[in-house]
Amino acid sequence: MRLLEVIACSVEDARAAERGGAGRLEIVRSLDVGGLTPPLSLVREIVAAVSIPVRVMLRENAGYETSGEPEIESLCRAAREFAAIGVDGLVLGFLRGRTLDLPLMQRILRLAPEVRATFHRAFEELPDPVSAIAALKTMPQFDHILTSGAGANLIHLAPMAAPEIQILVGGGLDRQRIQQLLQTTNIREFHVGRAARRNAQIHEPVEPAQVRTLVDLLAS
Repeated sequence: MRLLEVIACSVEDARAAERGGAGRLEIVRSLDVGGLTPPLSLVREIVAAVSIPVRVMLRENAGYETSGEPEIESLCRAAREFAAIGVDGLVLGFLRGRTLDLPLMQRILRLAPEVRATFHRAFEELPDPVSAIAALKTMPQFDHILTSGAGANLIHLAPMAAPEIQILVGGGLDRQRIQQLLQTTNIREFHVGRAARRNAQIHEPVEPAQVRTLVDLLAS
């Protein structure tokens, strides 16, 4: 079954995405820097407002490394709080240089043991995606990797990740790119930000009609 995940920055975005037929939400703030940890109050409102699964970004700065223990403690607290209000999953991805920071991610996810996790586009910074997939499989909470496919062949990545991990394709997707991927790969899940928004502009709201167009494309 094909699924469209839509980025939401507000309750209105979330409701619009659900009305358009989105199968899952990713909740963030500061979409212009790739998404940062949203406020707990917003996530709580969205969880109450929609019936589709909600995943939440855990990221305190625009990079993929943490600045120190205060930031790590903030991430840990957020993970615990989001899990307590019933989110479907967390979206995170921390590096040390160009290697996975597995100890940090294990520390964070231990505080939310019942939720699943998506490893986000920090994946594209890793020089050896095959080894990265194998490492992420050692952490059973990870069930998705979000990537645009840059520097890697999606046709080969998806079977390497399966069945434990699904490849979720995102990063500037539009209708044309999704159609191409549907024709050339077995990818089943797609992640959109701009493409779900009015005039495809990052600071405009999610439009149900834009979402519906993409959902219908996946169903065709």
